[in-house]
Amino acid sequence: MREHSCPRCGRKTVYQGNPFRPFCSERCKLIDLGHWVSGDYRVPVLETEEKPPEKPGEEPGEP
Repeated sequence: MREHSCPRCGRKTVYQGNPFRPFCSERCKLIDLGHWVSGDYRVPVLETEEKPPEKPGEEPGEP
């Protein structure tokens, strides 16, 4: 069976049939979810010079 390390605690766990994968347990899954909810984890965003439309249907940069 294929094993991998839990991304939260590093413990080796079987991947197939694990309802909490990629985590080893519900506890590790919930700890990780808590970090996302509290804002500890963030997805980087590329900054652009164009501003998004302020009104639906308006093109960026329109006066």
